[in-house]
Amino acid sequence: MFDIPTASTALHRFIEVNSEALQNAALLLGGRPWLRRVQALIDELRFSAPFSNKFRREVLALYELLTLRHVHNMERPEAAYFVMLDPSAPYVEDICLLAEGLEHALTETAAMVAVSYSIQFEESRNG
Repeated sequence: MFDIPTASTALHRFIEVNSEALQNAALLLGGRPWLRRVQALIDELRFSAPFSNKFRREVLALYELLTLRHVHNMERPEAAYFVMLDPSAPYVEDICLLAEGLEHALTETAAMVAVSYSIQFEESRNG
């Protein structure tokens, strides 16, 4: 269970529920370096306060990994991992569902954070 120091967001819930699947997908699509990145992302989400800029960049990079954004760039390691995938394997659909779920969680969280920041801003202006 996550020890969340701030209000739980859709992103918290998505990553908590899909932690193992995200790690497996990261290993398949980006090897051990990406596995470590996802594990660090999970740890930061578990133990950190509000989302840092680094955390935001890493979540967006994870989204790009899951959506295969860089597989056609032969200078990136993701291209080599992509070549080894079997398109008919069941994990392909799982990765697609993870990408879709992460997108929904990011969208919902961004809306919630924007409202929260807007309320805080109004309170500080009127303060």
